Amino acid sequence: MKFSCEKILLQSAVATASRAVAAKSSIPALEGVLLQARGQLIVSGYNMQTGIRATLEADVTEEGALVLPARLFGEIIRRLPDDVVTFASDSGLNVRLTCGDAAYNILALSADDYPDLPEVEDQYAIRVSQRTLRSMIGETSFAVSADEARPIHTGSLFEIGEDSLTVVSVDGFRLALRREPLEGVKGGSFRFVAPGTALNEVEKICGDTDDEAVVTLGSRHLLFEAGATQLICRRLEGEFLDYKAAIPRTNPIVVTANTRALISSIDRVSVVISEKQKSPVQCVFDEGRVTMSAKTVSGEARDICPVSGDGGGLTIGFNNRYLTDALKYAPADTVRLELNTSISPCVILPAEGEERFLYMVLPVRLKN
Repeated sequence: MKFSCEKILLQSAVATASRAVAAKSSIPALEGVLLQARGQLIVSGYNMQTGIRATLEADVTEEGALVLPARLFGEIIRRLPDDVVTFASDSGLNVRLTCGDAAYNILALSADDYPDLPEVEDQYAIRVSQRTLRSMIGETSFAVSADEARPIHTGSLFEIGEDSLTVVSVDGFRLALRREPLEGVKGGSFRFVAPGTALNEVEKICGDTDDEAVVTLGSRHLLFEAGATQLICRRLEGEFLDYKAAIPRTNPIVVTANTRALISSIDRVSVVISEKQKSPVQCVFDEGRVTMSAKTVSGEARDICPVSGDGGGLTIGFNNRYLTDALKYAPADTVRLELNTSISPCVILPAEGEERFLYMVLPVRLKN
């Protein structure tokens, strides 16, 4: 196998594929990256759950495939000068890498020991801009559950309608929802749950660009394509929460507030809260303001944030981090808070325009 390519392109492809490499595996080849030279160079990483395949332009003079240790290969490429990398291997799997005045000799593994990445049937597919997909994942993934007792909630629900894409994450304490208009749906309406760990990688391979990303649904796997990079992962099976029934929308108390102002107030009163000294943030919603306070053995804190509307003196407690996350990821300068009682969820929506996001945070019971 022989090829040459730009160092910067190879470094990027290896770094991307390496994110799916198994840290430790009973199959030694899975601790490496698979290189396939076939007109182009394809670099793959796979951990039997998620696979990432990055394609780059290369001058291939001798086709072939082999596996190189991911960490060692990545460190070598990173340290090479910014020049053209020349790669050559012999029948004994000895590899010689040269770039500028730098040269390395390393031992590879046979590509025959590398499991095939799953094939995804092209039955249902959507096309969405990479920027949109990245923001939808980033603004909902914080609410993905880490509780393996409910595996279905360790991923995000993708619900594709005739003209919209909705992404929903839940963890038992909060819910995050993002919705965007959609065109070019292939196969009609469908839904699936993608693992949160895989979506974190999808977010990284999507650029801040209007270039298309393609999401393809197979019978057991999902394929995410962004530019020259593909990510393949298993679908999560099970019954996802009926989120539409879980969100209360007939709340009698509605106030609006500046998103940054709310975050700053929560941040100020959270100074006395820590992992060792936990306490809810108490919120008292009155006319034109919400008074926030927290009390632990470390001390007490209080702050007032202006709002529009009258909360009628409602007193309610929240986990400071859960409430902050919902506000931090809300893509709006001004938000609407819908409330009912001290034991009812708080629903956070955009104050103006279409309801393209919705966050719900469950309250914490306050001690009398």
